[in-house]
This record gives sequence, C-alpha cells and structure tokens, in this order.
Amino acid sequence: MWARLAGVADPWMLLGGSRVCWSLAALAPGGCRMEEPGPGSSGVGDAPPPAKRRRLLAGEEKRPGRGERYVPPPRKRNLGVSFSETHFAETRYYFEGGLRKVRPYHFDFQTYCKGRWVGKSLLHVFSTEFRAQPIDYYRAAASAGRLRLNEQPVRDLGIVLKNNDFLRNTVHRHEPPVTAQPIQILVENDEVVVVDKPSSLPVHPCGRFRHNTVIFILGKEHNLKELHTIHRLDRMTSGVLIFAKTAEVSKRIDEQVRQRQLEKEYVCRVLGEFPENEVTCEEPILVVSYKVGVCRVDPKGKSCKTVFQRLSYNGKTSVVKCFPFTGRTHQIRVHLQFLGYPIVNDPIYNMEAWGPTKGKGGEINKTDEELLRALVEEHCSKQSLSILDISEEDLKPIVGSEECDRSDYCTKTVEITPISADSCRTEDSKDQKEAEILACLPNYDTRPETHEANPEGTSSSGNQDGLNPEGASSSGNQDGQTEEKDPLCEECKIVRQDPSPRELVMYLHALRYKGAEFEYNSKMPDWALEDWDES
Repeated sequence: MWARLAGVADPWMLLGGSRVCWSLAALAPGGCRMEEPGPGSSGVGDAPPPAKRRRLLAGEEKRPGRGERYVPPPRKRNLGVSFSETHFAETRYYFEGGLRKVRPYHFDFQTYCKGRWVGKSLLHVFSTEFRAQPIDYYRAAASAGRLRLNEQPVRDLGIVLKNNDFLRNTVHRHEPPVTAQPIQILVENDEVVVVDKPSSLPVHPCGRFRHNTVIFILGKEHNLKELHTIHRLDRMTSGVLIFAKTAEVSKRIDEQVRQRQLEKEYVCRVLGEFPENEVTCEEPILVVSYKVGVCRVDPKGKSCKTVFQRLSYNGKTSVVKCFPFTGRTHQIRVHLQFLGYPIVNDPIYNMEAWGPTKGKGGEINKTDEELLRALVEEHCSKQSLSILDISEEDLKPIVGSEECDRSDYCTKTVEITPISADSCRTEDSKDQKEAEILACLPNYDTRPETHEANPEGTSSSGNQDGLNPEGASSSGNQDGQTEEKDPLCEECKIVRQDPSPRELVMYLHALRYKGAEFEYNSKMPDWALEDWDES
C-alpha cells in the first residue's frame, strides 16, 4: 500500500477526498453561554494531524461506512488577540438621549459538541440546556436556515450529535446602551495605550456586550487594534485602564501585577460620615454568583486587603480614597458595604435586598438564592434590571421559569407589523405557535425587501453584503437610519426602558496606577469634588 502512495504528494487525499468545512450553532439566542468565534478563526477545514493520518493509513482508524454521518476533525484556530475589520463592520453606533447605542445585527454563535451532548439529539440538547427560547423557536429557526451542523442546514432536530460536531446558530443580537461619554486617551506610545474608561462600558466583549465595549470602540473609532489587556475594571467602574501594544510589554507589566508591585488608587463617594482616621479592611470575599456578579464577605472566601482614607464629608456623603492591595472581584465595593458605608449609587451593594443594614458587618440573614432573587426583584420594581446585565437564561433559575416567561416581567411587548399572510402560508407546522412564527418569514426568501428610511438606503445588517438573513426586514428609526426587525427575534417585540445617563454612572473611579517604570493618572471626577452639588 505504501508503495502505491509513494508518488502521491498528500496520501490523505486518497482516503479523504475533498475535505469539508462544517459547523452548527449558537443554539441559544437568549443569552446562552455559547462560544463566540475567535478573532483569528480561519473557517477552513484542515487535514487530520500526522498521528491520526498514520492511524488511518495503517487501517487502525476507519472512516464511517455508507449511510453513517461523517464528522471531520476539529479545525485549527489562530488564537489572536485582536478583532478584525470584519468584526467591526457587523453593525454601527448611534447616539440618542446621552446614550451610545448599537444597531441590532445578525451574529453567528458557534460551539463544538460538548462531551455530554454526544449521543443526544439536538431536540434534547435544546430542550434541556438552551431554554431561553421555546422549542418552537428552534424548529422555526431550523426551517429558516438559521441552524447549521457542520455548515449544513439543520432540518431535523432529531439528528443525533457526534463528537467534534460543530454547531452554528445565526441570531439577531441586541446590545444594551451605555453612556455616550467618550473614551479619553491619556497616554499612547510605542508600548501602551492608557485610557480613562467611562462608567457602564465593559472592557472586552462579554455577556450581551460586544460592540459597546472599550476594545471595540478603540478599534472602530481610534484605529487602536491588537491591544493586550493588562488589567480590568468592573463595567460600572470608571478610570485608568492600561493596554499593552505588544505581548512583551504585556508580559512585563503583568509580572508586576502578579507580584503585587502595582500601586492602585481609587476614589469613591459613600453614604454617611466615613471615619476620619485610616481604615483597613481585610475581610475575605466569596463570589455568590459569577453570572449575576455578586460577592459577599465570608470566612470561606479569598483573602484580601483594602485601606481607606477619607477626603471630605458634606453632611450626607463622604469622598473616600481606596488603596486595594489585592484584586478580588468587587473588592472595594464589598469592603465598603461590610464597613457600613456603601457607594452611594452602587446598583448591587447599596440595595434593600441585603436587609435592614444593607449587609453591614456581613449581616444578611438570607441564603445566596434568596439574596439573588431579592436583588432581581428589587431591580424589576425599579425598572432597572438591565443594570445587572442578566440574560434570560440566567434569570430563570433565580426567579423561576414561570415568572421569567411572563411577557410583562420587567418589560412590555409590542406588536410587530406583520408581513402579508397571503404570501406566508405554512404547511405541516409542528403546532400553531410555530406556524405563527413561520408566518412572518416571506416564503423563506433569503433576500427580502428592505424598506429604506433614507435615500442612501443604508442597511443595519451585520452581513458584509448588506443582505439580511431569512425573514428579516428593515424599517426607519428616529435618526433616519434603517433599523432591522427580525420576526424570529423576541427582543424585537420588546420595548425596554432606556436607563438615564446618570443611572449608568457609579461613584467609583480608578484614579492612579503606578508601576516600577510608569505612573498614569486621571483627573478627579466631578462627583468627587468637595463642592459637588448632589442635587
């Protein structure tokens, strides 16, 4: 056999023929935790690694027989650190009411088959692990060509998954608004970019945020790309944020961070009269929920230390400098709550949900589950749930599926102008609800008519060619641009109350970062000035 293959440049081609590029998908548009495509994904299938080639050629490993579904080996990924122009072109920003907003756009969530899914049908996986949407949604999405398995459209959700299956789901993505305050560049040289991050902006894509992040805004508006994150700030925290331009610089500064050689100075405004003398808090901190982003003081938590110094007191609130010697999640905020002086407008640690003392001294008198539910319910009563950035899928275990499924739970729904039903008939639908969804897809046409709101005819689709996925249509919005409506997207049917710009500011600011060879400072925020008017 080897003699016959000696003259063949790639013996694998005799066994494998043309290789197939394949993929299936984001299974859960409502916030399920699926992997996003990496910045450097090539999207091209690769030959098996040498070891597997040898096994195949030796007959130790065989391809499936006739009638069996073949699954190609995993694709190699180029794990870069940057996002490309293709990613930046997915959608555009617009500004309204002091907020930076992102036009809804179509986006591919991708994931390889998890080990626990092997041997299970797609229907089973959707119904047990991706419950943000009803199963009728997934049937309709499959009928519309939104679900793909190894780059082939999925028509039957009964298909059984195999190891290395690649899933893709095209969803209509909506991002929460953030403050319109611009990102100020404090320092830029050959080694670093240092910015003054506004409150409400995540550093990098996470949860429902992608384009409304510091990384994307710097890339799209300042042409600053391939940046390496040195440290992170909480989404609601503003101030000094450092990026390295090269891996070498990143490694050098990161070593200082690990050795705790980085001096950090924050400023905040807290409730009450903070003690004049220096206060040190070394209470350990435990994460209650990574998904919601809640921590508390607990003996089982991680050790940490924060030193506080009062700057001023105006009779109601105090301005305090904070010096964290460790970098635990929400460390400053949790320690201030424990001391009885929570940050004035902290959307988590200054809430009634913690009890009469708001968690002072670690007194909560609730289980973690009861605490999370109380926090969510309090924000719902104030129409401010979006501040927590909880996906519907993560919300269900906290408040219960029945409560979460209520159409008026923290939101209100509106009707989308239907497309003519005469040209949208469906046959053999699984049930009436699926038929109603499919009725909005005009004959499953992949190139529907786009209603333009201006002579330019600008499309808000994230696709490079400006074409919308099946069934999507566009209509004008207040700023004269097109706004895409997707009949399969539940978010398009919901009217969410925008937060005010003031609600997106928390009074915690990273004032100074100092290392062995550098020191970066931002100016004192207005709310930290001694003569600041709280009204």
